[in-house]
Amino acid sequence: QVQLVDSGGGLVQAGGSLRLSCAASGPTFSGYAMGWFRQAPGKERQFVATISWSGANTYYADSVKGRFTISRDNAKNTVYLQMNSLKPEETAVYYCAATGGWPKTRVRDYDFWGQGTQVTVSS
Repeated sequence: QVQLVDSGGGLVQAGGSLRLSCAASGPTFSGYAMGWFRQAPGKERQFVATISWSGANTYYADSVKGRFTISRDNAKNTVYLQMNSLKPEETAVYYCAATGGWPKTRVRDYDFWGQGTQVTVSS
């Protein structure tokens, strides 16, 4: 069992940056691949990025390639999402999640979820 706590969201102007963090509890964090998703009001939750167990491999949605970076620190049981050049349409609640497989991009493939953190990008 893994418990996840998301943080780092906030209000930022278009073109700005934010770094999200996801702290995991439990001794098995390094045994999970991790992902970030986002959900805008009235829309389905969508995949953003995922990182493998060791952190050696990453995979991104096309819409965020080159602007977002996912990383993890297994010693700190934490995964990060660095977001640069943010756009207003990326306003959403961002969720981290854990899965036993990689690469996984579907919501249903993830077993554990954080509570979400709000990111608001103003124009």
